Amino acid sequence: MISYFTEDTNFKLKGKLFNNRWLKMVAESEICRIGAISIIFCSDNYILDVNIKYLQHDYFTDIITFDYCDGKTLSGDLFISIDSVKENASFYGADFETELNRVMVHGILHLIGYDDHTDEDKKIMREKEDYYLAMRESLLK
Repeated sequence: MISYFTEDTNFKLKGKLFNNRWLKMVAESEICRIGAISIIFCSDNYILDVNIKYLQHDYFTDIITFDYCDGKTLSGDLFISIDSVKENASFYGADFETELNRVMVHGILHLIGYDDHTDEDKKIMREKEDYYLAMRESLLK
């Protein structure tokens, strides 16, 4: 089950049921299933506090993923800074919704076990993001 929350922002995600169906398909494509996942939309300041408090990282980020997976059952908390998503969308020339979807699937990919520490890991992660964003678009048609 995927649940949505907000902290220090007024953002409301539209199309939650469709989004849940898409993320479930992502998990199933990777031979996993959705357990208890919380997606928490927040501000830059909120995610910075989380980053400092729990990871000892003193910098802004667009997403922090806390992994509580049990085998192939995906569970975790995805903290997503709406402020950073907006900035990144502008920087990369993407629309906000596409960038937000990329960040959400990025967090799910982390729960699945993908990493982005090396250049090769980042390349694989980006290819997976692109693949699942295309899948999402095909579901809309």
